[in-house]
Amino acid sequence: MADTAHDGEPGSAQHILGLVSSGAASSRADLVRELGLAPSTVSLRVQELVTAGVLTESGEGASRGGRRPRLLRVKAQGGVALAADLGSHHARLGAVDLGGTVHDAVDLPHDITAGPDSAVDWLCAQVDRLAAAQRESGRTVRALGVAFPGPVAPADGRVLSPSRMPGWHRFPLRDVLAERLGMPVTVANDATMMAVGEHRTTRPDLDHMVVVKAGRGIGSGIVVAGRPHDGATGSAGDISHVRVEAAGERPCSCGNIGCLETVASGAALIRELAAQGIDVADTSELLQLVADGDPVATTLVRTAGRHIGTVLSVVVNFFNPQAVALGGVLATAEPLVAAVRGVLYERCLPLATADLEITTTTAGPDAGLLGAGLTALHQNLSTAAPAPRTSAPQTSAPRTSVPQEESAPA
Repeated sequence: MADTAHDGEPGSAQHILGLVSSGAASSRADLVRELGLAPSTVSLRVQELVTAGVLTESGEGASRGGRRPRLLRVKAQGGVALAADLGSHHARLGAVDLGGTVHDAVDLPHDITAGPDSAVDWLCAQVDRLAAAQRESGRTVRALGVAFPGPVAPADGRVLSPSRMPGWHRFPLRDVLAERLGMPVTVANDATMMAVGEHRTTRPDLDHMVVVKAGRGIGSGIVVAGRPHDGATGSAGDISHVRVEAAGERPCSCGNIGCLETVASGAALIRELAAQGIDVADTSELLQLVADGDPVATTLVRTAGRHIGTVLSVVVNFFNPQAVALGGVLATAEPLVAAVRGVLYERCLPLATADLEITTTTAGPDAGLLGAGLTALHQNLSTAAPAPRTSAPQTSAPRTSVPQEESAPA
């Protein structure tokens, strides 16, 4: 995603929280060294976050020759963001706290390809129920983060030209949800949010990485210099519509022909199985066939991995990341992961793969929730602390707010 809305400017509340939560700083002295600011300025901003209940400061760290520093930690009870990781035919919802813990996660079926009106009604009802559950558990709800399966405009959270989803183009999802729910909302691409969740919770030491989401469709999220990147118009990382020779003249949902999606997505593999007389309802049944050693399904999945690896080899040579992490339901199939890895080592420059980590995501199915929830929390620290909000153009403040003591409708 565009770098304008993720961690704030150096020295901001968002930046300080990011340094503490990633382990890059554990004391005020560490923050002074990392930020290059005056100790008095750092102390003032840290105290604001402590007073707001976002950070705690206790215990004593190791001395470096002077007074032993008090240790800073993110306070998990400092509030939660509700999070929704949307797929084309399902959604995973939960609440994410500042410590990176997911609460009350649930997977629900829903077809958002039917259009935005029904999807917004359904999502608002689910969010209301989840918000009520958090308040009953004593957690303060600060915001909502949504991971959407398509391009999202970085500036205003507007959905842009999602494939297979008529009616969604230019839909102002962020603003509509903020108005309906009465809370700040962030909306971002689902693969980018998966990359954010994976990076912040399991790989904060990596500055450059690519996370691929391989499921019914295919997407990727990019972390550059420790920050998520979505390009000028929100389409960075969209490998699904890169032309591949093996796809030939197959028509794609984007209106073009020969895209990666037509030969390597879960939907494409299900269609190919049906053409060979093997009917499966979804990717879970496809993966079960692979686990059972079905030769047709296994060959298809392995071939899909080679197609994905072919496209990723260009990305790796161009971008030179430290890691490529494969996520999504198809990444649970070892033949696909092995095929991607093999093609990358075969096609990429030795310098690009010398220290490259090629693996599966470790945040698991919660990676998208973590990315969406932590992004929403970090962008809305002004609802938790008096620190100034320096840049959050992707967050919409509602015209009205719902008092925390009110019960959300069931």
